[in-house]
Amino acid sequence: MRAGGPPPPRAAPDDAPAPPREAGCGLHRRLHAVLGPGELSAVGAVRRRLRAVLDRWGLPPERADVAELLTSELITNALVHTPTGAVFDAALTPEGLLRIEVRDGAPGLPGRRAPGEYATSGRGLLLVEALADDWGVQLRGDGKVTWFELGPS
Repeated sequence: MRAGGPPPPRAAPDDAPAPPREAGCGLHRRLHAVLGPGELSAVGAVRRRLRAVLDRWGLPPERADVAELLTSELITNALVHTPTGAVFDAALTPEGLLRIEVRDGAPGLPGRRAPGEYATSGRGLLLVEALADDWGVQLRGDGKVTWFELGPS
């Protein structure tokens, strides 16, 4: 782990195109959930739903474990650090690329944190950076989307 926390996430401008989300745009499978403000009890429910879907989609358990962990981190960050709810989307392409997105209504990039040795929080984006094949933040007029991708196994 580097001193000073993770590098800042890469941000896309407000007018950057969102990745394809509609049927017929190369997506193989999708999962969608909407979470209310501060609805932390929903994190576990989304995690369980995601795991069940990933198992049905045939993802290897190790890859599903990483997706489940990183999803928990992004959703928890959105619900704890923003006054709005969150929108969760998972998509699997026919090529096996898994993309997870969590949208919230807070403007700006997530803050960098350098948790102390005994801190009980502040490591979520460090985990995302370490375990995801790619990740970033896309700024939008109504907030941001924090995302990560896991390539085919």
